[in-house]
Amino acid sequence: MTVLPDDGLSLAAEFPDTTHEQWQRLVEGVLRKSGKEVSGAAAEDTLSTTLEDGLRTRPLYTARDDAPDPGLPGFAPYLRGGRPEGNIAGGWDVRQRHTALAEHTVLADLENGGTSLWLVLGEGGIPLDGLGRALEGVYLDLAPVVLDAGRDTGQAAEALLRLYADKGVDAAAVRGNLGGDPLGYEARTGTALDFASYAALAARCAERYPGLRALTVDALPYHEAGGSAAQELGASLATGVAYLRDLTEAGLGVEQAARQLEFRYAATADQFLTIAKLRAARRLWARVAEVCGAPGAQVQHAVTSPVMMARRDPWVNMLRTTVATLAAGVGGADSVTVLPFDHAIGLPDAFARRIARNTSTILIEESHLARVIDPAGGSWYVERLTDELAEAAWEFFRSIERDGGQAAVLRSGRLRTDLATTWAERSKKLAKRREPITGVSEFPLLTEKPVEREAAPEPPSGGLPRVRRDEAYEELRARSDAHLAATGARPRIFLATLGSAAEYTARATFAANLFQAGGIEPVTGGSFEESGATEAVLCSSDALYAEQAEQAATALRGAGARQVFLAGRGDHAGIDRYVFAGCDAVDVLSATLDRMGVS
Repeated sequence: MTVLPDDGLSLAAEFPDTTHEQWQRLVEGVLRKSGKEVSGAAAEDTLSTTLEDGLRTRPLYTARDDAPDPGLPGFAPYLRGGRPEGNIAGGWDVRQRHTALAEHTVLADLENGGTSLWLVLGEGGIPLDGLGRALEGVYLDLAPVVLDAGRDTGQAAEALLRLYADKGVDAAAVRGNLGGDPLGYEARTGTALDFASYAALAARCAERYPGLRALTVDALPYHEAGGSAAQELGASLATGVAYLRDLTEAGLGVEQAARQLEFRYAATADQFLTIAKLRAARRLWARVAEVCGAPGAQVQHAVTSPVMMARRDPWVNMLRTTVATLAAGVGGADSVTVLPFDHAIGLPDAFARRIARNTSTILIEESHLARVIDPAGGSWYVERLTDELAEAAWEFFRSIERDGGQAAVLRSGRLRTDLATTWAERSKKLAKRREPITGVSEFPLLTEKPVEREAAPEPPSGGLPRVRRDEAYEELRARSDAHLAATGARPRIFLATLGSAAEYTARATFAANLFQAGGIEPVTGGSFEESGATEAVLCSSDALYAEQAEQAATALRGAGARQVFLAGRGDHAGIDRYVFAGCDAVDVLSATLDRMGVS
C-alpha cells in the first residue's frame, strides 16, 4: 500500500466544524415554517420514512450510526462479497431465462452478452423432450445451464447429464445447477415432494461434477406472494437449513451439502433495500454455515422482480429493471437475470430480450459497475440498513424454526398468513399512491396502444399466490377497456376549473392523473353538457373554493352532474367527495366506475 506524504492540505480547513445538534436545529426551523413545532430527535424523526419489517430510513446518517465490522471481501461474514476479487474479472454472470422453444433465441442470448442459461422445463415451460433442441448448437463446456423443472427435476436432470455425456463434455467442465427445490415447488403448488431423489442428485453431483450444484433455494415464491425483504430472507434461510439437514441425513458431509446450494433472490427498483438484502443474505448464511461447520460464501442469483413489472406502459419496466440490475450488481450477486420489459404480458420478443441482455452489458462494460468491489461498502446508510435488515430477517427465520421449520409453516398456513398480512399493508400504500407506479397509478396514458405478445405458458399454481403491484389498477383499467370496446368511448369525468390557469392547473393535473389511473377520461374545456360526462371535479385554489365552490357545485348539479368531487380538502356545501394526495384512489375509482355503470 502506498502512503501519501502529509502536505498539510486540508480541504475543509476554511469551514467550521458542525455538530449533529446544529443540523437538527436547522431542521427545526424548516419544520416550524410548515407549522410543525418539534425539536431535537423528534424533528429528525419527522423526516424519517417507515419501511416494511419495522425498518426506518432517517434523513441523515453519520459515523455515529455504527454497524458490525463488515470484514473483507471473500472472507466471513462475506458481507462485502463472496469472492476476494468480486466481479472484477468479467462482471457478474448474465443469466437469461427461457420458458418456451423459439428458434435461435438461446444462441442469440449467448452470442450477444448472455453467459449462462436458465431453462424452465416441464410444467409451465419447455417440454422435457425439447431440452436437446433448446440447447442445439450450445457449447455446453462453456455455457453453464440452470434447470427449473419443479416436480420433473429428476427427468430433466437425467436428460441434461445425458447431453453432457453425448457431447463428450468432461465432468469437471460441467457448470450450472440442476434446480432441485422441493420446498419451493410446494410453496408454488401446495404439493409436497419426497426429498430422496434430490438427495441422490446432490450426492451424484458431489461425487462426479464438482462445478454442478443440485439444489436451488428459490426465495421468489415468497417475494411474489407479497413478502417483505426480511420475510424473503428468513424463508430462504429456513429452506437452506432444511436442505442441509436432509442432505446430511442422506449421508453427505456438511461442507458437501452446503456446496450443493445456490440461493435466488428478487432485485427490485428500491435499490438501497436490494443492495442491503443481498449483503445481509450473505452475512446471515455465513452465520448458519459457521454454526453448522460449513465455511463458505452463499452463491447468489438475483432476478429482477416480477412483482414490480407493470402491464400498462410496459416500457417503464426497462427503467425499473435497470435500477434493479444496478442494485444486484452493487449488492454483489454472482448471477443476474433481467426479465424482459414485456414479461408481464407474455413471451418476450427479440427486442425485449435484447434490451434485457444489454441492461447488464451496459452496466458492466460501459458503466464499469463491476470494477469496484462492494461499491456501497462504507456508506453509513447502507451499512446500517444492512444490519437492521439482517436482524429483522434473522428474527423471522428463528420464528419459522420455532414453529417446526420451513415445511411446517408452509403446511400449517402460517407463512401464507404472514405474507398476506404484509401484502395487505403494502396494498394500502399502493391504493393511496403512497407507493406510486409510473405509467399506472401516476402519469397513465389512456391513448397508448396496448403491447401484445404471445401468451406465455401458465406457471405452476395452487400454493402461495402471485401478486403484482399493478393488480388493483389493472382491474380498473380492464373495466374501462371493456366499456370502450362495447360503446366506442371511455367513461368520462368533467374537470370544472375555477379562476386563472395559475390557480387551477396543479389540481386539474392531479385530478386528471388520478381518474386516468382508473381508465376514466378527463374532459376539460367547454361546458359540462358538452363533455358527455355524468360526474365532475372542481379544480382550483383553496381561496377560490371558499368563495365559489358551493355555487359551482350547484351549477354543475343543475347541468346534470350526479356526483361532484373537489380536488383538495375542505368542508364545502354541495360537494360529495374530496380527492387529494393520500386518498384511497382505488376506492374512489372503483366507486366512480360503479356509479357510471362500468362493470
